[in-house]
Amino acid sequence: MKSTVYLLTGSNLGDKKSYLDNAKQCLCRSIGDLLTESSVYESEPWGFVSENTFLNQVLMYETSLTPNEILQTIKTIEAETGRIHTKGGYLSRNLDIDILFYDNITLNSIDLTIPHPLLHKRRFTLLPLSEIAPNLIHPVLNMSVNELLEKCEDENVVNFNQNLFPVCPVKTCNDTTNENTKPSS
Repeated sequence: MKSTVYLLTGSNLGDKKSYLDNAKQCLCRSIGDLLTESSVYESEPWGFVSENTFLNQVLMYETSLTPNEILQTIKTIEAETGRIHTKGGYLSRNLDIDILFYDNITLNSIDLTIPHPLLHKRRFTLLPLSEIAPNLIHPVLNMSVNELLEKCEDENVVNFNQNLFPVCPVKTCNDTTNENTKPSS
């Protein structure tokens, strides 16, 4: 049986856009078909101070993997980019991937909480998520993503610039269309 998973990718070190693009392709090869993706947003760091802004994007995949299998895949992809997980606070990183939602399940384990326990407090998560799933209902808070965004008290700046980050047509891993094909206007 196939499930739908929403992931947030982020980077604030190195070639940030390339890290996001590479993560998207690695996820496509390992967890399932990419159904849709948000635009890429630029935001201030959340929860710590850094001179480097983040790029963030929400991705929606169809998968046959369990949440724990997805988590292990994410950890492998992050490790391959040099990500080191530390206890005791946030740090700059070349790649971060969070599971936001997995169908409408709730899960609380030592290693994984779904929905992501902080997503409703983070504008950098809610803005791209609202772009692709505005009416998705948070199974714990019983509010839509748009409602969560309206109530979000996060005042960090989150920007979108179409000229820097054009939206590309969504294609699945098995799509063989030319990557340079532009969508019709």
